[in-house]
Amino acid sequence: QVQLQESGPGLVKPSQTLSLTCTVSGASITTNYYSWSWIRQPPGKGLEWMGAIDYRGITYYSPSLKSRTSISRDTSKNQFTLQLSSVTPEDTAVYFCARAQGPNSRSSRDYRGQGTQVTVSS
Repeated sequence: QVQLQESGPGLVKPSQTLSLTCTVSGASITTNYYSWSWIRQPPGKGLEWMGAIDYRGITYYSPSLKSRTSISRDTSKNQFTLQLSSVTPEDTAVYFCARAQGPNSRSSRDYRGQGTQVTVSS
């Protein structure tokens, strides 16, 4: 059973960097040919794909967020992380990590974490 668990601060101040970690169990993040994604859902809106890191460590980003987003991984801990810089209240959302069959926004996802609420406020 693959499990993903998001962790990180629930409150971030405007202009700061949001950092979240996804810890994976039951599967290795280096296993061919999966990708590991970050997705978010702002209040009252749909899911937004933010980016992914594939089994080789190659990263892919949403064009609208690329300038502010960084995804990395720690294979020794079987974790991958999201950093979103210069946050504003519009970045308030529930953030999810997920496993996907491919590295882009249309790739099907088979496992997802329960999500973590992040609020951007001073």
